[in-house]
Amino acid sequence: MTRVIIADDQKLLSESLKTIIENDSDICVLDCVENGQQAFERCKNQDVDLVLMDIKMPVCDGIEGTKLIKEKYPQVKVLILTTFEDDKSVYDALKSGADGYILKDITPEELIQAVKNTAKGFGIFSKNPYSSVVNNISAESKEEIAVVKQVEFKERDIEIMKMVAEGMSNKDIAQKICLSVGRVKNIISEILAKLELGDRNQLASYVYKNFPST
Repeated sequence: MTRVIIADDQKLLSESLKTIIENDSDICVLDCVENGQQAFERCKNQDVDLVLMDIKMPVCDGIEGTKLIKEKYPQVKVLILTTFEDDKSVYDALKSGADGYILKDITPEELIQAVKNTAKGFGIFSKNPYSSVVNNISAESKEEIAVVKQVEFKERDIEIMKMVAEGMSNKDIAQKICLSVGRVKNIISEILAKLELGDRNQLASYVYKNFPST
C-alpha cells in the first residue's frame, strides 16, 4: 500500500486528486494539506510514503516544502504536480530533491502510474520541461541533480532504449536495426533487469530523464 499526502491549497482540487488516485486499491490518501509546511509536519508521523506536491501555495510553497521533507525525511518521495513548466520551477524542484515532476494536464491513469512508480523509486518527469532545463544548465549543476540508477550501456542498447521511449514495438525496432524480434525482446529484458525496472513505461521514464535529447 502506497500512503500519500496531497499538498495543494485548492481544496476542491485536492479532493478530486484524492478521489482519482484512490481508485487504485494500492494507494491510500492519508491527508490533504494546504502548503509545504503542513506536508512536512504531517511527515513526522513517519507513515507517509509519498507527498503529491503543488508548487504555488501560501505560507510555504512546494519547493521549500520539498526541501524540508527531503532534508529530514529522505525516505519520503515527493512528486511535484503543477501547471508550471518554466525552467526555474523545474530546476528549483530538482535542486530541492523532488523525486518527480509532472504537469496537471496528464490523465487520471497517468497520474496513478506516476504516483506508484515514484513511490517505487523511479524518477518520473514530464519530458518537455525536464529536457528544457537539463539542456540549459551547466555540467556541474547536472551532477548535483540526482538521477535514476546509472548503468553503462553499449551504443546499440541506448539506441534501442530510445526507440522504446518513442513507443516503437519490438517488431518495428527489429526491422530498423536488422535484428530478430526475439533478440530485441531479450535485449530489452536485459536492460530492464540491469536497471531494476518493471516495464517499458518505466524504461521510457528513465530514458527521458537520462537521455533528455530523445
